[in-house]
Amino acid sequence: MNRARILTFNAALPVLDYRVPEGTNVVPGSVVVAPLGPREILGIVWEEDRLPAQSVPDAKLRPFREVLPVPPLRPELRRLIEWTADYYCAPMNSVARMVLSSGGAMRGPSTTTEYRLSGGMPERMTPKREAAIAALEGEQATIRELAELAGVSDGVLRGLVNQGVLEPVVVDIDRPYPRAHADHAEPILSAGQKPVADELVTAVEAEEFAPILLDGVTGSGKTETYFEPVAAALRKDRQVLVLLPEIALTENFLRRFEDRFGAAPIVWHSSLKSTERRRAWRAISTGEAQVVVGARSALFLPYANLGLIVVDEAHEVSFKQDDGVRYNARDVAVMRGRFEKIPVVLASATPALESLQMAESGIYRKLDLPSRYGGAELPTIKLINLTEEKPDRGRWLAPSLARELFVRLEKGEQSLLFLNRRGYAPLTLCRNCGHRFQCANCSAWLVEHRFSRKLACHHCGHEEPPPPACPECGEVDCLVPCGPGVERIADEVAEILPGARVAVVTSDTLNSPEKAAEFVAQAEAKAIDVIVGTQLVTKGFHFPELTLVGVVDADLGLEGGDLRAAERTYQQVAQVAGRAGRGAKPGEVHIQTRHPDAPVIEALAAGDRDAFYEAETEARRHAGAPPFGRWAAIIVSSEDEAEARDAARVIGGTQPRLDDIMILGPAPAPMALLRGRFRYRLLINARRSARVQDAIRQWLDPLDFPRGVRIAIDIDPYSFV
Repeated sequence: MNRARILTFNAALPVLDYRVPEGTNVVPGSVVVAPLGPREILGIVWEEDRLPAQSVPDAKLRPFREVLPVPPLRPELRRLIEWTADYYCAPMNSVARMVLSSGGAMRGPSTTTEYRLSGGMPERMTPKREAAIAALEGEQATIRELAELAGVSDGVLRGLVNQGVLEPVVVDIDRPYPRAHADHAEPILSAGQKPVADELVTAVEAEEFAPILLDGVTGSGKTETYFEPVAAALRKDRQVLVLLPEIALTENFLRRFEDRFGAAPIVWHSSLKSTERRRAWRAISTGEAQVVVGARSALFLPYANLGLIVVDEAHEVSFKQDDGVRYNARDVAVMRGRFEKIPVVLASATPALESLQMAESGIYRKLDLPSRYGGAELPTIKLINLTEEKPDRGRWLAPSLARELFVRLEKGEQSLLFLNRRGYAPLTLCRNCGHRFQCANCSAWLVEHRFSRKLACHHCGHEEPPPPACPECGEVDCLVPCGPGVERIADEVAEILPGARVAVVTSDTLNSPEKAAEFVAQAEAKAIDVIVGTQLVTKGFHFPELTLVGVVDADLGLEGGDLRAAERTYQQVAQVAGRAGRGAKPGEVHIQTRHPDAPVIEALAAGDRDAFYEAETEARRHAGAPPFGRWAAIIVSSEDEAEARDAARVIGGTQPRLDDIMILGPAPAPMALLRGRFRYRLLINARRSARVQDAIRQWLDPLDFPRGVRIAIDIDPYSFV
């Protein structure tokens, strides 16, 4: 090659041609450094016939600088980048940037200097130094990373280095990982698990594309079952990717994995240190990494020899990214399996309706685990009609649920209360004038958090301390919390059961794998009597002594106009119900509701999942909703409200008239102000056969907008705010 077509990471110039320097060996997929004006940029060499041609003659081409010492991206990964960009109407360079997500990994082997506490003390102790020393116990990282952990400036830590309180440690970044062994501790599978595991192993050994839906009730042992095809892939020296929806689930999974295979897998998520990210990326790209467990972004890593993908809790909404490239990791995982010609296992106790329909139509193979492992029984479910059995004034738990909490405490058993609402109260107002505290950047109420003594926005992260007086009328001591969050429920439990040990489990309190591991250890050691948590506790945890689950407000998810509300409510409540009675003791689930006749609540009470899915399927079919139709959204935003409104009107005024596509809007988004940007939405409903992406591109590409306007396209949206 003497001419190379390079996909750059400059959004305005996605593809450029360069001259290949003499004597340089370059192939499609090579990662190169190229000049762009006075700067140097990263790029990926692409096949010329797959990207738009350039009109620049060879004589005018600039040479690129160098080929970086990393393996070229394989054709299968390049095809995935192309497909993802095309399907989700995203720039190819934005997708490719997710592949090259560790800048440090692009250079060759090296060492780095990290720092750790030496055990010494500074000559002069200051409050910041004292806080840093306390926060960094047991930590080792770069100065910048330690400063973030300790919440102090780099200068504070460099002062501790100068005084010998922090000592340098030279680390080989690319040191090898411990090896996992397929036969380390082979499990004894039940009669229900064994044939399913055998089918999954056969799929791995066949080395062919096979999308498989592993549908197993909570507590059926899905993890142990899909560990067997993981072992089969290890025996064939193939790599494995396991996607988890929540970082908080990682530590529990790692322990189970290490017990089975004798070594921990490689972890990939946003909380990794830069050196850990680099080490993992290089091990993955060379094939040294055997098993990777990660969040959705792990899907785009450059695996050298992928043999199996597992998507655990595949129904989870968190697999859908809602900014940047708005992809669904569950669906992209299936496409990566197709390009790699490998099996993809979607594991869930409450599969997405789309996945069930794919199985029904024969596109996915469906394997069932209908019984709990070890003879454990599914919990009994009882409804508490809050219109008949009202909680005491100022409380949120019905008397019968409060009594059950007391009974479990007396027996030494554990209970779990589920409310998918963080903080203490979702709304704070002034009892004197009625002023409501709203986020300055979003059209959302500020949520009171008593643990952190803040009023916080759960959409943009804005925080402010509760004021001593109402900012509207000036009245002192007049703020009233309205409605319950998990912190308020925890306070109520402390009043009902003064001696109970209560743990609040949310993304605020379990914001790192280490904190999640600490929570699991305490729960397993029976150091916790009552767990109060959000959707974080609905999946992945196994506590044998947990025999009671209380759903505080089962109707909460049915509010707000979410087009998947019923399905999402069913999944959340069924998953949290599955935490009860997983050991030898039977479990009970008490569901508080004001709408006991709602189809989703009736289905939960009857334990009749099939009836719910059948009814929901017919409703979706009638509405032309997924999986029988297509949805897409166009979100227009700007810091200037008039600018956003005008841009939305231009889009609405030029909308195409197509028989198989219906376009609604534009209208102000339900969350009309988000992170300081005013937002308008158009919603597209199309027949399954419609080429929605082509229609959107032909519609929007000719339009020009002011620089302050952003146009986001969301294919198969899950969020409608």
